[in-house]
Amino acid sequence: MPSSSPLIVIPARMGSTRLPGKPLADLQGEPMIVHVWRRAVEAKAGPVVVACAEREIADAVARAGGKAVLTRADHPAGSDRVHEAVAQIDPARRHDVVVNLQGDLPTLDPAAVRAALTPLAHPAVDIATLAAPMREAWERESPAAVKIAASFAPGERIGRALYFSRALIPSGDGPHYHHIGLYAFRRAALERFVALPPSPLELREKLEQLRALEAGMRIDVALVDTVPMGVDTPDDLERARAILAKP
Repeated sequence: MPSSSPLIVIPARMGSTRLPGKPLADLQGEPMIVHVWRRAVEAKAGPVVVACAEREIADAVARAGGKAVLTRADHPAGSDRVHEAVAQIDPARRHDVVVNLQGDLPTLDPAAVRAALTPLAHPAVDIATLAAPMREAWERESPAAVKIAASFAPGERIGRALYFSRALIPSGDGPHYHHIGLYAFRRAALERFVALPPSPLELREKLEQLRALEAGMRIDVALVDTVPMGVDTPDDLERARAILAKP
């Protein structure tokens, strides 16, 4: 494992605009947040904690045998919630890498969590993330599918992220990549990132990872084979239920 001591943190809050109460949405008899917590535990990449804004989320995680910490309710983004939780959990700074894992990825392959750590083997990398090849037309056309322009050497599965966009990038012939919003931060990089103000390109694209690029931080990306399904709407929830119901 590239890092000596990763910590996986899953930010969660009840106030989703398109799917209120999303973390506690029922999937196969368990809340969605518990499914995500289980996938993170199965990765065996480090301790897992849910950073939540509401007591009911913490209680659901505790009933499943997991650990959760309560954070302020007014954080502007998940990375800010993760940062507060890490300060609570690890004031002695035993963990040198923090994985920010979205709480709406119940079909996540646990191997993806481990893959997100691999780019950090290079000491110049501040943040690591994931991408998968685009195979469906809807991915290229939908602003909801975030695209990444990344430089991969022939035969390599780790490359440098050059830009993220909701538009299809880059132009010309060749593969396109769907960005997967899972981040492995070096501890110091997370602290620097949350202290930065929102950047112009971040506000324009509504993608907070652009704040890091605009500040000169290095983001490398590991290629994986599939994009985990994100649950953002009631229709997504029904699709996730169907996927998880399969034997």
